[in-house]
Amino acid sequence: MYRIIHTDGRAKRGELVTVHGTIQTPVFMNVGTVAAIKGAVSSVDLAGIGTQVELCNTYHLHVRPGDEIVHEMGGLSKFMHWDRPILTDSGGFQVFSLAKLRKIKEEGVSFQSHVDGRHIFMGPEESMRIQSNLASTIAMAFDECPPSTAEKEYIRKSVERTTRWLVRCKAEMERLNSLPETINKEQMLFGINQGGIYEDIRIEHAKQIAELDLPGYAVGGLAVGESHEEMYRILDAVVPYLPKANPVYLMGVGTPANILEAVSRGVDFFDCVYPTRNGRHGHAYTKSGRLNLKNERYKTDDRPIEEGCDCPACRNHSRAYIRHLLVAGEMLGLRLMVLHNLRFYNRMMEEIREAIEQDRFEEYKKETLEGFARGQDA
Repeated sequence: MYRIIHTDGRAKRGELVTVHGTIQTPVFMNVGTVAAIKGAVSSVDLAGIGTQVELCNTYHLHVRPGDEIVHEMGGLSKFMHWDRPILTDSGGFQVFSLAKLRKIKEEGVSFQSHVDGRHIFMGPEESMRIQSNLASTIAMAFDECPPSTAEKEYIRKSVERTTRWLVRCKAEMERLNSLPETINKEQMLFGINQGGIYEDIRIEHAKQIAELDLPGYAVGGLAVGESHEEMYRILDAVVPYLPKANPVYLMGVGTPANILEAVSRGVDFFDCVYPTRNGRHGHAYTKSGRLNLKNERYKTDDRPIEEGCDCPACRNHSRAYIRHLLVAGEMLGLRLMVLHNLRFYNRMMEEIREAIEQDRFEEYKKETLEGFARGQDA
């Protein structure tokens, strides 16, 4: 059950009650694609830095270790020792972006694994069965994610198929949740809005999927090559047509600035690999912009990455030491950077929620964006 606690303009402060705990929104989901955060960060670490939700991926976990194995081990929560909510991406994006060869039919998609080349078939029912085996808190519908540059007529037909697939996803999830062997019989299904950069297709699709009365809705197919301005234009157009009584999830987004702009347009859920990926490359997020800790200027800098930050890296180590670890190729350097960046994102979401409650979100957004703009060194 989702309820809105407070609004400030279009920004929403809410909470989603799930079988695995209550999610305070807006929320950033830390991305653990294969049931692990890249950078040697454990579930225990995640709890310590304020993570509410971990995102895992259906396609990758189906390929290895196999969803049947995860089911045998008691589901993802037990498998990776995480007692908080988990969202599983349906695998649709990976099927269309990673698969070596694929063939789309009404039934689903036949493709070759990017890992070993073996032939796999995945459609709405298969995706729901895999996600049921994984026993996540929230399962995403299986959809096609066409390139934003695709021709309008192709995107229109793709969206129509995605709608038909969503109906099948809903029916299959209801069936699976009724079975005695299902681990999480309260698994939620979120539908996905598609339509590229075409407002009319997006709006019509939003109206159609809203009629299915799902626990939540996502906006997919953005941050895949279009400009930030186009992304914001689509959010301005489509979010008002998604049910206001349900959470809205902007998939795969994004930068701290993207998140602030999307919150102001009514988005509740976010995920992105940026904090972990950039951390592993030596880039740290701070309120004064992004720092490249591999730069020579930090060689003897005894300050923490960010003054006042309560992450394990900033509490215990200097920029100089972390730079040394990164340059020396030590895993500890990557781990500390990832922990810092994830804590930065999680803390920013805490501040966003507080700002909305206090009716000062736009002020917070302006101050934060100005801070980011001042200090980029990378």
